Amino acid sequence: MEPSPSFSGDEIPLDSHIIEIRIRSLGQLFDFRDPSPFLAKDLDDDAQQYILAAASELSARLPLALAIYVTEWPGSPEEARDAGEAIREHFKRQSGFTTLRLRELLHDGWISLAIGLSFLAGALTASAALGKWAETHRWMTFFREGLIIFGWVAMWRPIQTFLYDWWPILGDRRLFDRLSRMPVQIIHDGGPAAR
Repeated sequence: MEPSPSFSGDEIPLDSHIIEIRIRSLGQLFDFRDPSPFLAKDLDDDAQQYILAAASELSARLPLALAIYVTEWPGSPEEARDAGEAIREHFKRQSGFTTLRLRELLHDGWISLAIGLSFLAGALTASAALGKWAETHRWMTFFREGLIIFGWVAMWRPIQTFLYDWWPILGDRRLFDRLSRMPVQIIHDGGPAAR
């Protein structure tokens, strides 16, 4: 029987931040319920969360790399070679899903903005129309002020969308893009497997 090679996959540049994973076999990285071909398989949720957490703690200035230590060498050289491509493809798909999520958020934000501005314009118009009665009826003043407040409250959703909600999604997409370009190296390790 041929001895298994010590590593397979991409060369890791010296300036890379290396994320390390120790597992028993490559199959642990992928979702066993996913019936897709190997190159199109989704990563296991735990593996993805570990990689994302590790990558998000590292500087965005230097490239990322993934070193996978396995105690059981893959059954074929193709499986070891294709693992890196499958991992990068997974993160490319996640980037695509995140782009769709961002587009949907902005689309909904524009609709919310149109509704909010229409309501605000109506509330300000109604408040101005009630101005002449507010001079003679004090309760009308409270009603008039309430209309203005409700009009501005209607703007809360679009303001939140355009000021705060979009940039975390954009940050996720940038992280997925970085992970979709990282080199992946499979390393044979005789030690105990852990994730």
